[in-house]
Amino acid sequence: MMIDSNLLIAWGATYKKITSGEMIFAEGANANFYYQVESGSVRWINVKDDGTEFIHHIINEGESFGELPLFDDELYAATAIAETDGYVLRLRKDFFHQLLKEYPDIHFAFTKLITQRLRYKFFLIREMASHHPEQTIASVLGELKKNNNHFCPESTRLKLTRQQLADMTGMRVETVIRAMRNMNDRGIIRIKHGKVFC
Repeated sequence: MMIDSNLLIAWGATYKKITSGEMIFAEGANANFYYQVESGSVRWINVKDDGTEFIHHIINEGESFGELPLFDDELYAATAIAETDGYVLRLRKDFFHQLLKEYPDIHFAFTKLITQRLRYKFFLIREMASHHPEQTIASVLGELKKNNNHFCPESTRLKLTRQQLADMTGMRVETVIRAMRNMNDRGIIRIKHGKVFC
């Protein structure tokens, strides 16, 4: 979801510089702002008891994140960490609500975005429950490619690392590496110089 930057600024949004590894907000914190990535990327995660991350989304330029508590007044359900250096625009929650009242088409777009993310969660839970790593990875790659997420625009090269795929699917990185090797051998994907092509 991308709200025009000039519109956000007109409603009082400000730029915030983010540095790779910086926590933007933490799970369990109060939500006070709408966030939109202007440059760079942000990963939206939960941290498990053993310290490992489960990646819900990697948010890229032009996408928003952390919207749920803006609509239900609950706490953040996940933590947002800058994946790379960049800038986010943030707009105070009360101004965001007023903006949605003034622009119902933007409100409808958010409803659609949240629905798409919820559908992806249902899809991911179903795939993870299959306990077949190759099938899960193939399905996740297919879904990401269908939505044109995390692939280089000029090729079919995947931009995610094997560790990121592991963190998105709840698998160990060794399992992802082994499954992807098997998928390469079977012609489902192509691995060339360590890069994955679908």
